Amino acid sequence: MNLITCIITDDEPFARRGLQGYVEKTSFFDLKAQCEDAMELSEMLKQQPVDLLFLDIQMPHLTGVEFIKSLQNPPKVIFTTAFKEYATDGFDLDVLDYLLKPISFERFMKAAFKAKDYFDQKGSSGIEIGYMFVKSEGKLEKVVFDEVLFVQGMENYVVIQTVNKKIITHSTLKAFGERLPQRKFLQTHKSYFVAYDKVSSIDGNILDVGAHRVPISRQLREQVMQLLINRGNK
Repeated sequence: MNLITCIITDDEPFARRGLQGYVEKTSFFDLKAQCEDAMELSEMLKQQPVDLLFLDIQMPHLTGVEFIKSLQNPPKVIFTTAFKEYATDGFDLDVLDYLLKPISFERFMKAAFKAKDYFDQKGSSGIEIGYMFVKSEGKLEKVVFDEVLFVQGMENYVVIQTVNKKIITHSTLKAFGERLPQRKFLQTHKSYFVAYDKVSSIDGNILDVGAHRVPISRQLREQVMQLLINRGNK
C-alpha cells in the first residue's frame, strides 16, 4: 500500500500535537513534518514535496487560504479551522475537507478516508480518474462524473441522474457525497448534490439542471449562491 505523505501546519502547538497523534494512529498516512506557519511550510515544501496538507486557515502573516492560492500546483488540502464561516473558502479552492476545531478522532477519520479514497482513485500517472463504479441492480455501473447532472438521496438509496440515464444504488447521500469530487459538485439541499457546470439558471430557490429542477434549501442558499457566482466569475 502506498502511504499518503503529509505535513501538519498550525500556529498552535496544542493543535499540532493533537493532529500528530491522529495522523500517527492512521496506517495509510506518513507524517513528514510539522510547521508553525505558512512561511515555514513554504520552505519545507521546497525540500519535501508531499501528497497532503493539514492546514490551519487562520495563521499570522499569511492565512492558509492565501497560501494555497499562492501555489501553482498545491498538494491536496484538508483545512482545519475554529471558524465555521471559513469553510466556503476551502470548498471554493477544491480542498478535500475541512475540520472544525476542536477536532474529534471520529471526524478526523472521516476526512482521512476521504483523502484515501481520493488517492486510491488516482491512476499510476497521478491523474485523477474521472469516474467511479457503484453497485446497481446486481451489477457494477460506471458513473462518469462529467455526465452526472445531480445526485438525490432517498433514505438509504441514492439516485444518480446522468445526461442519459438514472442509476440507483444503496447508500446514504452523506456517504456518497464524500466520494464526489468537490471541484465538480456542491450540495444544495440535504437531499441533493448538483454538478456545477450543469446548472443553466437559478430561479429563486430552484436550480435548472438539464431538464430537471433541483431545490436549494434555505440553510444552504447563501453558500450555494456564493459558490456558483464566484465560480462563474473565475
